[in-house]
Amino acid sequence: MEDCYNRVDLCGQVLTAPEPSHTNHGETFYRFILSVPRLSGQSDELPVLVRQGLLTEELREGDTVTLAGQLRSFNNRSGQGRKLILSVFARSLAITPDAAPLNRIRLCGAVCKPPVLRSTPLGREICDILLAVNRRCGRSDYLPVIAWGLLARQAAELDTGDCFCAEGRVQSRVYLKVTEGTTQQRTAYEVSVMHMTEREDFPPE
Repeated sequence: MEDCYNRVDLCGQVLTAPEPSHTNHGETFYRFILSVPRLSGQSDELPVLVRQGLLTEELREGDTVTLAGQLRSFNNRSGQGRKLILSVFARSLAITPDAAPLNRIRLCGAVCKPPVLRSTPLGREICDILLAVNRRCGRSDYLPVIAWGLLARQAAELDTGDCFCAEGRVQSRVYLKVTEGTTQQRTAYEVSVMHMTEREDFPPE
């Protein structure tokens, strides 16, 4: 699918200092958690991957940074933890002490499987979508997307293979999982849709 788009713009506070994550083609990549406040007063705590070459300044806990990149997925085959691991891959990053919080993602990809329309315990409609967004290198990112209310009903009418374009935010959600009688607290990451749109509304990459 050629009509793909994946751009994330974030501004928030560094919650954890960068730590080495992995090495690829001789370059080390670092991982840290970025906290981006919501209007509600809560915050989304998002994992960020950044290559060493972008860390021109030492990032410390509490620094405010602005970054642009993509939301990426990794298929965990270790058998431990989540099968699909999401992180924000930073293409640019700068320390910006006076910048306002920002959490925006724009996506355009293909629906991977039939959307699921359901209701929350409070009766609010929500639709779960799995979106495949191609990269230029031939790989694809598989991204969980949720839509609410009227947008949920519209999204539920999509079929597998349909093009889906939207703007929203990347959110973190804490939940409890019971494994072998033990309750563990885990964090899920997903895209919360605010607007459904057309591919033509996005600037060229």
